[in-house]
Amino acid sequence: MSQIIIAIVVTAVIVAFLSWNLAIAHRQKTYESKIGSAEARSREIIEEALKTAETKKREALLEAKEESLRTKNELERETKERRAELQHYENRVLSREENLDRKQAALEKKEAQLQAREEKITERTREVDSLYDRGIAELERISGLTTDQAKEFLLESVRDDVKHDTAKLIKDLEAEARDEADKKAREYVVSAIQRCAADSVAEATVSVVQLPNDEMKGRIIGREGRNIRALEQLTGVELIVDDTPEAVVLSGFDPVRREVARVALEKLITDGRIHPARIEEMVEKAQKEVETAMRESGEAAVLEVGVHGINPELVKLLGRMKFRTSYGQNALKHSVEVAELSGILASEIGVDVRLAKRAGLLHDIGKAIDHEVEGSHVQLGAELCRKYKENAVVINTVESHHGDVEPESLIACIVQAADTISAARPGARRETIETYTNRLKQLEEITNSFSGVEKSFAVQAGREVRIMVVPEKVSDDEMVLMAHNVAKRIEQEMQYPGQIKVNVIRESRVQDVAK
Repeated sequence: MSQIIIAIVVTAVIVAFLSWNLAIAHRQKTYESKIGSAEARSREIIEEALKTAETKKREALLEAKEESLRTKNELERETKERRAELQHYENRVLSREENLDRKQAALEKKEAQLQAREEKITERTREVDSLYDRGIAELERISGLTTDQAKEFLLESVRDDVKHDTAKLIKDLEAEARDEADKKAREYVVSAIQRCAADSVAEATVSVVQLPNDEMKGRIIGREGRNIRALEQLTGVELIVDDTPEAVVLSGFDPVRREVARVALEKLITDGRIHPARIEEMVEKAQKEVETAMRESGEAAVLEVGVHGINPELVKLLGRMKFRTSYGQNALKHSVEVAELSGILASEIGVDVRLAKRAGLLHDIGKAIDHEVEGSHVQLGAELCRKYKENAVVINTVESHHGDVEPESLIACIVQAADTISAARPGARRETIETYTNRLKQLEEITNSFSGVEKSFAVQAGREVRIMVVPEKVSDDEMVLMAHNVAKRIEQEMQYPGQIKVNVIRESRVQDVAK
């Protein structure tokens, strides 16, 4: 029994061993078949890669050959073009060389001809000199006088006759010159007046601003009149809001203030937001615009007259004269008119037209600052011209155009005449405007002289003066005394029709910023 069990166990072991060997052999065959198929596949992939690489190589070689061929053709084409250009330049150079050779030959031929002519002329000159010497010797022999003696004799005989004829001619010319000078002077002046067309200027003291509707008047006045007070205080111009339909009248004797107020009010009307802070902002913008307009007016005047090289500061001062008047005549237009008249007179007489125009344009330049600096406009104008290195003729013209000093040039006399013509022509000036403006300026000067006054404005054609005081310096009680003292001083120092109302205004303003 045990032997049978042992045999069975041995048999099982042998069978297991054989089964294991068979499994191993089967797996080995499977692995070998897979390895063989993988090697075959790898050989196929390698062959395909080699074929693809060979194809790419051929394509690259073909592209390189094509690129080389294109480059070669391009080089050949450029070479042909360069050769053609060089050939063209070479032909031109050869042609010029041939022309130069021909010209040189012609010049040499002409030079030879000129040299031959010079030799002939030299020979003829020697012959003429010889004949002249023989003629002089023959004349001396016949007259018994030498050449110097004959000259002295002729001079002595002619001198007395010439003296007499010269004296007579001088007298006749002097008399004729006097008559002709008076006649010519009248012709020049008349011609200058006729050729210089200038507008007659009469300055007004009011400006009218058109409104889109009558409802805008209430917005301009503001609550309890605060808007109109703010605008009047900032500009110094009175706003008259009356029954005139769709219009507001600005009244003030200072044209600059009136223009600032007009521009600011038009901006406010266009913007639609009207309150004290906005009014202050618009007035500042209007002041800048008016300053720009004055500078442009000066440049336009210089361009109109045709004068160049004037210092920019003098040009700015010329623009300020747009708002300066003399007896109702606009100072800038008067200067332009004098410059044109001076140029016409200078062209008639025959002196420097540009310098005459320059002197005429700048002759009243002192009027641009005479209300800010002490001194007459003649002195101030001469100082300005010296400061900005103007011509000495221009400086003397400015000093002498009212006869303060003697004119040193004909141009100074021309500008004097042109200034007189411009001022004296009918409609140019009006005495009433100048007197009226001076009275208003005097009224403001009196009020500004008091301590604590910030600024003051004469309004309503001089029938009212508004005084803005510094709140920290003037109390409410002191305001009463100031109004009384100002009224007394106006009564003592000024002459005026009717009455003048004195208003003293004390206003405090506190500002803060919310952050």
